[in-house]
Amino acid sequence: MMLVRFLGPLAVAAAIGLPVLAQGPGPKKQLLVVGEEKGYRHAAVTRAMVTIERLGRESGLWDTVIRTDTEALTKQKLEYNARNLDTFDAVVFYTGGSLEMDDQKRADFLSAIRDDGKGFVGFHSAAITFTDWPEYVAMVGGAYDEHPWDTFSAPVIVEDPAFPGMAPWGSAFTLTDEIYQVKSFSRTDTRVLMRLDASRLDLSNPRVHRKDGDFAVTWAKSYGKGRVFYSTLGHVEANWDRPEMQAMVTEAIKWALGVVEADVTPRPMR
Repeated sequence: MMLVRFLGPLAVAAAIGLPVLAQGPGPKKQLLVVGEEKGYRHAAVTRAMVTIERLGRESGLWDTVIRTDTEALTKQKLEYNARNLDTFDAVVFYTGGSLEMDDQKRADFLSAIRDDGKGFVGFHSAAITFTDWPEYVAMVGGAYDEHPWDTFSAPVIVEDPAFPGMAPWGSAFTLTDEIYQVKSFSRTDTRVLMRLDASRLDLSNPRVHRKDGDFAVTWAKSYGKGRVFYSTLGHVEANWDRPEMQAMVTEAIKWALGVVEADVTPRPMR
Protein backbone atom coordinates (compact mmCIF):
# COMPACT_ATOMS: atom_id res chain seq x y z
CA MET A 1 0.00 0.00 0.00
CA MET A 2 2.88 2.37 0.58
CA LEU A 3 3.55 2.64 -3.14
CA VAL A 4 -0.01 3.68 -3.93
CA ARG A 5 0.49 7.03 -2.24
CA PHE A 6 2.89 8.05 -4.96
CA LEU A 7 0.82 6.99 -7.96
CA GLY A 8 -0.18 9.90 -10.15
CA PRO A 9 -3.71 10.22 -11.58
CA LEU A 10 -2.70 8.67 -14.91
CA ALA A 11 -1.20 5.64 -13.16
CA VAL A 12 -4.29 5.34 -10.96
CA ALA A 13 -6.55 5.49 -14.01
CA ALA A 14 -4.53 2.84 -15.82
CA ALA A 15 -4.45 0.59 -12.75
CA ILE A 16 -8.24 0.52 -12.42
CA GLY A 17 -9.08 0.52 -16.10
CA LEU A 18 -10.29 4.08 -16.55
CA PRO A 19 -9.65 5.89 -19.83
CA VAL A 20 -6.71 8.28 -19.71
CA LEU A 21 -7.68 11.69 -21.02
CA ALA A 22 -5.25 14.47 -21.83
CA GLN A 23 -5.86 17.94 -20.47
CA GLY A 24 -7.66 20.01 -23.08
CA PRO A 25 -6.93 23.61 -24.04
CA GLY A 26 -7.89 26.49 -21.80
CA PRO A 27 -6.93 27.69 -18.33
CA LYS A 28 -6.90 25.24 -15.45
CA LYS A 29 -9.74 25.31 -12.96
CA GLN A 30 -9.20 26.87 -9.55
CA LEU A 31 -9.99 24.82 -6.43
CA LEU A 32 -10.17 25.98 -2.81
CA VAL A 33 -9.65 23.26 -0.19
CA VAL A 34 -10.60 24.15 3.39
CA GLY A 35 -9.38 21.91 6.22
CA GLU A 36 -10.40 23.75 9.38
CA GLU A 37 -11.99 21.86 12.28
CA LYS A 38 -13.65 23.14 15.44
CA GLY A 39 -14.02 20.23 17.81
CA TYR A 40 -12.77 16.74 16.96
CA ARG A 41 -9.59 16.77 14.85
CA HIS A 42 -9.35 14.15 12.11
CA ALA A 43 -5.88 12.81 11.44
CA ALA A 44 -6.77 12.29 7.78
CA VAL A 45 -7.32 15.98 6.98
CA THR A 46 -3.71 16.66 5.99
CA ARG A 47 -3.50 13.51 3.87
CA ALA A 48 -6.77 14.44 2.17
CA MET A 49 -5.68 17.99 1.33
CA VAL A 50 -2.26 17.07 -0.05
CA THR A 51 -3.77 14.21 -2.05
CA ILE A 52 -6.31 16.54 -3.65
CA GLU A 53 -3.58 19.07 -4.46
CA ARG A 54 -1.39 16.40 -6.02
CA LEU A 55 -4.20 14.91 -8.09
CA GLY A 56 -4.93 18.31 -9.57
CA ARG A 57 -1.30 19.17 -10.20
CA GLU A 58 -0.33 15.86 -11.79
CA SER A 59 -3.45 15.68 -13.95
CA GLY A 60 -3.16 19.33 -14.97
CA LEU A 61 -6.90 19.75 -14.37
CA TRP A 62 -6.90 22.20 -11.47
CA ASP A 63 -4.72 24.40 -9.29
CA THR A 64 -5.32 24.08 -5.56
CA VAL A 65 -5.25 26.63 -2.77
CA ILE A 66 -5.20 24.97 0.66
CA ARG A 67 -6.49 26.89 3.66
CA THR A 68 -7.04 26.00 7.31
CA ASP A 69 -9.27 29.04 7.86
CA THR A 70 -12.32 30.62 6.25
CA GLU A 71 -10.81 33.91 5.07
CA ALA A 72 -11.36 33.13 1.38
CA LEU A 73 -15.03 32.23 1.82
CA THR A 74 -16.26 35.69 0.90
CA LYS A 75 -17.00 37.79 -2.16
CA GLN A 76 -15.57 40.86 -0.44
CA LYS A 77 -12.21 42.18 -1.62
CA LEU A 78 -9.33 40.96 0.55
CA GLU A 79 -5.98 42.60 1.24
CA TYR A 80 -2.44 41.42 0.61
CA ASN A 81 -3.18 39.58 -2.63
CA ALA A 82 -5.52 37.14 -0.84
CA ARG A 83 -8.02 35.35 -3.08
CA ASN A 84 -11.77 35.25 -2.47
CA LEU A 85 -14.65 33.13 -3.78
CA ASP A 86 -14.79 35.02 -7.05
CA THR A 87 -11.50 33.42 -8.12
CA PHE A 88 -12.44 29.78 -7.44
CA ASP A 89 -14.51 27.36 -9.49
CA ALA A 90 -15.25 24.97 -6.62
CA VAL A 91 -14.71 24.55 -2.88
CA VAL A 92 -13.78 21.35 -1.02
CA PHE A 93 -14.54 20.94 2.68
CA TYR A 94 -12.90 18.47 5.04
CA THR A 95 -14.02 20.52 8.00
CA GLY A 96 -15.84 20.15 11.29
CA GLY A 97 -17.89 22.12 13.79
CA SER A 98 -19.04 25.72 13.51
CA LEU A 99 -16.40 27.59 11.56
CA GLU A 100 -15.82 31.31 12.02
CA MET A 101 -18.08 32.83 9.37
CA ASP A 102 -20.24 35.89 9.93
CA ASP A 103 -23.61 36.39 8.24
CA GLN A 104 -22.06 38.08 5.21
CA LYS A 105 -19.59 35.25 4.62
CA ARG A 106 -22.34 32.67 4.99
CA ALA A 107 -24.51 34.48 2.47
CA ASP A 108 -21.59 34.88 0.05
CA PHE A 109 -20.63 31.21 0.34
CA LEU A 110 -24.10 29.86 -0.39
CA SER A 111 -24.62 32.40 -3.18
CA ALA A 112 -21.37 31.38 -4.86
CA ILE A 113 -22.73 27.85 -5.26
CA ARG A 114 -26.46 28.45 -5.68
CA ASP A 115 -26.38 31.60 -7.83
CA ASP A 116 -22.93 31.62 -9.44
CA GLY A 117 -22.89 27.90 -10.26
CA LYS A 118 -19.70 26.96 -8.44
CA GLY A 119 -19.12 23.45 -7.14
CA PHE A 120 -18.96 22.08 -3.61
CA VAL A 121 -17.33 18.81 -2.57
CA GLY A 122 -17.54 17.61 1.02
CA PHE A 123 -15.71 14.72 2.62
CA HIS A 124 -16.50 12.95 5.88
CA SER A 125 -16.83 15.61 8.60
CA ALA A 126 -18.16 18.20 6.16
CA ALA A 127 -21.47 16.71 7.35
CA ILE A 128 -20.64 17.54 10.97
CA THR A 129 -19.92 21.15 9.97
CA PHE A 130 -22.50 23.86 10.69
CA THR A 131 -25.10 21.33 11.86
CA ASP A 132 -27.01 24.26 13.41
CA TRP A 133 -27.11 26.17 10.09
CA PRO A 134 -30.16 24.82 8.19
CA GLU A 135 -29.22 26.43 4.87
CA TYR A 136 -25.80 24.76 4.90
CA VAL A 137 -27.33 21.40 5.80
CA ALA A 138 -29.81 21.77 2.94
CA MET A 139 -26.98 22.63 0.53
CA VAL A 140 -24.89 19.60 1.54
CA GLY A 141 -27.92 17.31 1.62
CA GLY A 142 -27.83 16.13 5.22
CA ALA A 143 -26.09 16.32 8.58
CA TYR A 144 -24.25 14.00 10.95
CA ASP A 145 -26.39 11.93 13.31
CA GLU A 146 -23.91 9.60 15.03
CA HIS A 147 -21.71 6.84 13.60
CA PRO A 148 -23.41 3.84 15.20
CA TRP A 149 -20.80 1.27 14.19
CA ASP A 150 -17.73 3.50 14.72
CA THR A 151 -14.86 2.44 12.44
CA PHE A 152 -15.77 -0.95 11.02
CA SER A 153 -15.72 -3.13 7.91
CA ALA A 154 -18.47 -1.21 6.16
CA PRO A 155 -20.51 -3.17 3.56
CA VAL A 156 -21.21 -0.69 0.75
CA ILE A 157 -23.50 -1.00 -2.26
CA VAL A 158 -22.74 1.17 -5.31
CA GLU A 159 -26.16 2.36 -6.50
CA ASP A 160 -24.98 4.40 -9.47
CA PRO A 161 -21.89 2.88 -11.15
CA ALA A 162 -22.38 5.26 -14.10
CA PHE A 163 -21.58 8.35 -12.03
CA PRO A 164 -17.98 9.51 -12.56
CA GLY A 165 -15.60 7.75 -10.18
CA MET A 166 -17.98 5.03 -9.00
CA ALA A 167 -17.03 2.21 -11.38
CA PRO A 168 -13.64 1.45 -9.77
CA TRP A 169 -15.41 0.35 -6.58
CA GLY A 170 -17.40 -2.36 -8.38
CA SER A 171 -21.04 -3.08 -7.59
CA ALA A 172 -20.31 -3.62 -3.89
CA PHE A 173 -17.29 -3.56 -1.60
CA THR A 174 -16.20 -3.64 2.03
CA LEU A 175 -14.04 -0.85 3.40
CA THR A 176 -12.76 -0.15 6.88
CA ASP A 177 -13.98 3.37 7.56
CA GLU A 178 -16.23 5.41 9.84
CA ILE A 179 -19.63 5.83 8.21
CA TYR A 180 -21.93 8.59 9.38
CA GLN A 181 -25.63 8.10 9.89
CA VAL A 182 -27.31 11.10 8.25
CA LYS A 183 -30.37 13.12 9.21
CA SER A 184 -32.20 15.87 7.28
CA PHE A 185 -31.55 13.74 4.22
CA SER A 186 -34.05 12.97 1.46
CA ARG A 187 -33.90 11.14 -1.84
CA THR A 188 -36.37 13.66 -3.26
CA ASP A 189 -33.53 16.12 -3.97
CA THR A 190 -30.47 13.87 -3.85
CA ARG A 191 -28.96 11.23 -6.13
CA VAL A 192 -27.52 8.50 -3.88
CA LEU A 193 -24.39 6.96 -5.36
CA MET A 194 -23.48 4.60 -2.51
CA ARG A 195 -25.30 3.28 0.56
CA LEU A 196 -24.63 0.77 3.30
CA ASP A 197 -25.99 -2.73 2.85
CA ALA A 198 -28.52 -2.70 5.69
CA SER A 199 -28.89 -6.48 5.56
CA ARG A 200 -25.33 -6.76 6.87
CA LEU A 201 -25.62 -4.18 9.65
CA ASP A 202 -26.38 -4.49 13.34
CA LEU A 203 -29.63 -2.55 13.36
CA SER A 204 -30.20 -3.32 17.05
CA ASN A 205 -27.46 -0.84 17.94
CA PRO A 206 -29.18 1.81 20.14
CA ARG A 207 -27.44 4.59 18.21
CA VAL A 208 -29.22 3.58 14.99
CA HIS A 209 -31.87 6.25 14.52
CA ARG A 210 -32.96 5.65 10.95
CA LYS A 211 -35.74 3.11 10.70
CA ASP A 212 -35.93 2.97 6.90
CA GLY A 213 -32.60 1.18 6.42
CA ASP A 214 -31.42 3.93 4.07
CA PHE A 215 -27.87 4.76 5.13
CA ALA A 216 -26.48 6.91 2.32
CA VAL A 217 -22.67 6.94 2.03
CA THR A 218 -22.06 9.09 -1.04
CA TRP A 219 -24.38 11.35 -3.04
CA ALA A 220 -24.58 14.15 -5.59
CA LYS A 221 -27.17 16.86 -6.09
CA SER A 222 -27.93 20.19 -7.65
CA TYR A 223 -28.10 23.30 -5.50
CA GLY A 224 -29.52 26.09 -7.61
CA LYS A 225 -27.00 26.47 -10.43
CA GLY A 226 -24.30 24.67 -8.43
CA ARG A 227 -23.12 21.07 -8.16
CA VAL A 228 -22.74 19.36 -4.78
CA PHE A 229 -20.96 16.06 -4.04
CA TYR A 230 -20.58 14.52 -0.59
CA SER A 231 -19.05 11.28 0.71
CA THR A 232 -18.78 10.13 4.30
CA LEU A 233 -15.68 8.12 3.34
CA GLY A 234 -12.26 9.41 4.33
CA HIS A 235 -11.98 9.07 8.12
CA VAL A 236 -9.24 6.46 7.84
CA GLU A 237 -6.05 8.12 6.68
CA ALA A 238 -4.82 5.14 4.65
CA ASN A 239 -7.97 5.15 2.53
CA TRP A 240 -6.75 8.31 0.81
CA ASP A 241 -3.94 6.17 -0.66
CA ARG A 242 -6.34 3.73 -2.32
CA PRO A 243 -6.59 3.95 -6.13
CA GLU A 244 -10.40 3.65 -5.92
CA MET A 245 -10.61 6.56 -3.49
CA GLN A 246 -8.30 8.73 -5.57
CA ALA A 247 -10.29 7.95 -8.72
CA MET A 248 -13.53 8.88 -6.94
CA VAL A 249 -12.02 12.11 -5.61
CA THR A 250 -10.65 13.09 -9.01
CA GLU A 251 -13.90 12.43 -10.84
CA ALA A 252 -16.06 14.07 -8.16
CA ILE A 253 -13.97 17.23 -8.34
CA LYS A 254 -14.07 17.18 -12.15
CA TRP A 255 -17.85 16.92 -12.02
CA ALA A 256 -18.12 19.72 -9.44
CA LEU A 257 -15.88 21.88 -11.65
CA GLY A 258 -18.07 21.21 -14.67
CA VAL A 259 -15.35 19.31 -16.55
CA VAL A 260 -17.54 16.21 -16.88
CA GLU A 261 -21.31 15.71 -16.85
CA ALA A 262 -23.47 13.27 -14.90
CA ASP A 263 -27.12 12.57 -14.21
CA VAL A 264 -28.09 13.67 -10.67
CA THR A 265 -31.83 13.19 -11.06
CA PRO A 266 -33.15 12.05 -7.65
CA ARG A 267 -34.50 8.51 -7.54
CA PRO A 268 -35.71 5.99 -4.94
CA MET A 269 -33.52 3.33 -3.36
CA ARG A 270 -32.43 0.58 -5.73
